[in-house]
Amino acid sequence: MNNRLTIGQLQIGTPGVRSLGKTVSNTTPGTAFKDMLDSQVLKFSQHAETRMRQRGITLGVDTLSKIEGAIDQAAAKGAKDSLVICKDVAMIVNVPSRTVITAIDGKSLKDNVFTQIDSAVVIS
Repeated sequence: MNNRLTIGQLQIGTPGVRSLGKTVSNTTPGTAFKDMLDSQVLKFSQHAETRMRQRGITLGVDTLSKIEGAIDQAAAKGAKDSLVICKDVAMIVNVPSRTVITAIDGKSLKDNVFTQIDSAVVIS
C-alpha cells in the first residue's frame, strides 16, 4: 500500500483521515455521529486542495498525524487560526473546524507574510 497521499485521494476510511486513536466519550443522546467525526478529522478546504495540487504537495500518513497533533496543541492554547509549519510545507489551519485553509510549499515560503493568524506551530 502506498503511504503517500495526495490531497485528492483523502476520504473517510483513508489512513490519516480518521480519529487516530482518539475516543469520544460522555456524548449526550442525540449527538450526531457526523458531528463527533467532524470534530476529530483533519479536513482540507477546496482552496487548499487546489493549492496542494498546483504546488505538488503530498502528505504522508505520519505527516498528517503530526499536523493533527499540532492542531490539538493549538486548540489547547485557544488558537483560532494557526500557521502550521512541517518540514518544507506551511499551512494555515482554522483550528476549531480542523480545516486546512491553504498550503504553501518550501519554494514559495521565501518573502511571504502570513496575516490573520493568532498562533504558529512548528513541527518536525
